[in-house]
Amino acid sequence: MVQIIAGRKGKGKTKHLLDMANDSIKKAIGSIVYLDKSSKHMYELNNRIRLINVNEFPITTSQGFVGFISGIISQDHDIETMFLDSFLKLACLEGEDISETIATLENLSAKYDVNFVLSVSMDGGEMPEQVQKDIVISL
Repeated sequence: MVQIIAGRKGKGKTKHLLDMANDSIKKAIGSIVYLDKSSKHMYELNNRIRLINVNEFPITTSQGFVGFISGIISQDHDIETMFLDSFLKLACLEGEDISETIATLENLSAKYDVNFVLSVSMDGGEMPEQVQKDIVISL
């Protein structure tokens, strides 16, 4: 399953994402992973959540990002949920159509039983029609 927290920059998406991640670890059986563009939220996350600073890796395209996600999943078969903060930046999709990448994440989710929760810096109404169903919070 893919869930999207939508809203313009500064609307509080990261706070919602951090709260969801910390709540999910309380009942998690497997692993929880949080991907971000820096390590600044390290102390706001439960220490059982794996924080990955994506900017430490040479990802320059959305296909490279999907490969990176696939690599993480292949290394840990116990991943339950991946939280992706600043999804557009992480996935190199700023100003681009996000539909194909979201569809790929949905396929990965179904195949490997991993949930994805994304914060996307766009108004919910501006998102492509194909991803409207995935919006759980619109700020």
